[in-house]
Amino acid sequence: MNATTVLATRYGRRLQTPDPAADPALGQSLSQGAAGIALWHVENARCGAGSWEPVKAWLAAGARADVTATDSACLSYGAPALAFVLHAAGADGTARDRLDAATAALAHRRVAAGRARIRSGALPAFAEYDLLHGLTGIGLHLLHHAPGDDALAAVLSYLVALTRPVTVHGEQTPGWWCVHDPARHYTPGGHANFGMAHGITGPLALLAQAARRGILVEGQMEAVSTLTDWFDRWRQEGEGGPWWPETITRAEMATGRPSGSGSGRPSWCYGIPGISRALQLAALATADTGRQEAAENALAACLADAGQLGRITSTGLCHGMAGLFQTVWRTAQDARTPDLSVAADRLGTVLMGQRAESDPGLLEGAAGQALALATAARGRPPASGWDAYLLIS
Repeated sequence: MNATTVLATRYGRRLQTPDPAADPALGQSLSQGAAGIALWHVENARCGAGSWEPVKAWLAAGARADVTATDSACLSYGAPALAFVLHAAGADGTARDRLDAATAALAHRRVAAGRARIRSGALPAFAEYDLLHGLTGIGLHLLHHAPGDDALAAVLSYLVALTRPVTVHGEQTPGWWCVHDPARHYTPGGHANFGMAHGITGPLALLAQAARRGILVEGQMEAVSTLTDWFDRWRQEGEGGPWWPETITRAEMATGRPSGSGSGRPSWCYGIPGISRALQLAALATADTGRQEAAENALAACLADAGQLGRITSTGLCHGMAGLFQTVWRTAQDARTPDLSVAADRLGTVLMGQRAESDPGLLEGAAGQALALATAARGRPPASGWDAYLLIS
């Protein structure tokens, strides 16, 4: 059975036709709604394994409600999300141009708000700057689809400013220290977040990827150095290899060590794989082969530890096997060691044998699982570039 047949058999009916009873507002969600499912059909169409009709149907479902371009819009929802899909499809025309203009305007507004917050001396919420809801995600879209736009330069300059320390109540704190806890509840101590999805790993990956493409703003490489130093500071050594905390509290910051005794699950969103990829990208941007090998070795050690792999119990992109595979596969393409390619092949085989998710969405459901499986089955980079959404390509 070839790859196309496997994918069609497992996911075809589940992802073929939009549900007319679905909430129209959810359609423009890249992570959960029709916009994300459209990416699966875009990939198939661009590979010659499917037609463009399902793409049109799912995009129409994604735009049933008025498209959000207010300050709550982000890579995961609204104008930037639909613009990302249209670019992946290679579309042009008025609709895409309007979404692009709305996204650029949104970037400038959110940068202005972020800079005003910095000037006020207040700490941010991670949704101000993170990948899924913040300026890193908007910057990712601009990097891939509008790299010459001054909106991208504005986002990169904001992220540089974010890496500068701030003084709160007489105590110096990293500029990305969050005013809330990981569950977004306000707490006097706040926290620092290490995740790719919601933490400082995302800004590091974006700054590095822009630098690799020759796109630089003042202070960008110093910001990359600041962030890699942060990860050096918080790198821990365990029986299963190096690891980093998912988050730290004010008390942990004061003692200089995390309270946890070992690594969490090796997921894209918060674990060693996402962090290792970001550090690898930073090393590639700075031609630092020692740092590159250290990042790749940390990932290889994680993947060789059955205990860590056993913590992956779901199959989706965010914190499941699909996201782990796609991150390792992308890291392996740039790696100095062949060990990661071997590990990626092994993970692809595991992914092929897993059950299909009942949720149809991209981030935690069947669409994302199917897209990662397509990479495993076809053995080449996605034709649509869909995994740029994860900041790994």
